[in-house]
Amino acid sequence: MDQSLKELLARALQEDIGPGDVTSEATISPESASLAVMLAKQNLILAGLHVAQAVFYSLDQDIQFTTFAKDGDRVNPGTEIAKLSGNTRALLAGERVALNVLQHLSGVATLTARYVERVKGLKAQVLDTRKTLPGLRQLEKYAVSVGGGRNHRFGLYDGVLIKDNHIKASGSIAKAVEGVRKSAHHLLKIEVETKTLDEVCEAMVAQADIVMLDNMPIDMMHKAVTLIAGKALIEASGNITLDTIRAVAETGVDFISSGSITHSAPAADISMKIK
Repeated sequence: MDQSLKELLARALQEDIGPGDVTSEATISPESASLAVMLAKQNLILAGLHVAQAVFYSLDQDIQFTTFAKDGDRVNPGTEIAKLSGNTRALLAGERVALNVLQHLSGVATLTARYVERVKGLKAQVLDTRKTLPGLRQLEKYAVSVGGGRNHRFGLYDGVLIKDNHIKASGSIAKAVEGVRKSAHHLLKIEVETKTLDEVCEAMVAQADIVMLDNMPIDMMHKAVTLIAGKALIEASGNITLDTIRAVAETGVDFISSGSITHSAPAADISMKIK
């Protein structure tokens, strides 16, 4: 198990169990063994099954965890996702943490797939953002990829994105880009956030590799794409919804980023029941 995941699960279990599960310890024999099933209760795309498995193994390595589906599978209501057998107390101790992660990641994958479906047949690719829950970014970005989306930069260290605050603090788009070229790694592409057509022109003069069209209306996006004319990659961002993403993609942008696929994805409905 990856060390960061191991530490995350340890913290999550400690938060939930604390010094002990008082209900199970009072009602269930330490030697009790049970069979349980995880069941999908809605249409969903499964993501995070390996994490759920890791939760139980971290509590008791003798638990048997048998899967009937895999991450990326489209699952219908009533489908058994996995079967678990082993110490009853351990099964119940891990239930909530395992389900919380599995439901959240499956929710992210499911919502991402809906966005991807809306742009089917067009060149635009759906990207995530850094709008993730603290500590869960690696898992949430994994779920986005399971749902058919692509990952934007992972953090502040692996991609240059000059945003409005950088531009304001440095004085101009030109100065910000110049500063990056003087100090950042030469293999990093430079992306510039723009809100107006004048800023798009400034970014092109500065020879940005990627131009982000932030919160632009559709007609302005069309004009921006024409201005850029293939000389830079184009990302659209801001207020992207299932209702608007198709129209945004039809402007000819290369990427569409959405924070909602991670920060606002509803949890998928999955249960675990002792048989």
